[in-house]
Amino acid sequence: MTQLSQTDHAAQMESMKAFDEQMPCVGIFWYDMAEEVFFGVQKMELTPRMVEEAAENGVPFINYPHLHRQVWAKEYFRAQAKHEATKFKGDYTQIPRGRVAWNIDKFIVLVGHWAEPVLEKLTTLIEQEFSLPYFEFVYDEHWDLGHGWSGDMK
Repeated sequence: MTQLSQTDHAAQMESMKAFDEQMPCVGIFWYDMAEEVFFGVQKMELTPRMVEEAAENGVPFINYPHLHRQVWAKEYFRAQAKHEATKFKGDYTQIPRGRVAWNIDKFIVLVGHWAEPVLEKLTTLIEQEFSLPYFEFVYDEHWDLGHGWSGDMK
């Protein structure tokens, strides 16, 4: 049997990088209505093994592990410290936002009713940004403009 040299192995691995596509992801985003683009996207890849392990442990829902308000605050303070212009100012609940999650056997995208007039554009952006083969939109008032994390309402 022939074995690749270390140099040939490294070259082969390097050439295979061109074939490496992003796995489907869960995450969060904000949508800039004027520019019709996402910003503040945070995501993590979801593998079949992660889904299988979650199912084995009785966890049907896989979510990105950070809240919009946490990401918003972090980005706001980073921009302030660096004296940079930022979209992360004001109330994070006043900007259209959403969350991509895995729920039992499909990806879902949680959004507010702000998404209804831009569903076609939103679908394309979500497919591209999160590498989703299939998903369903799920509307919830939490994602409507002006609604936020329940801990913010105290």
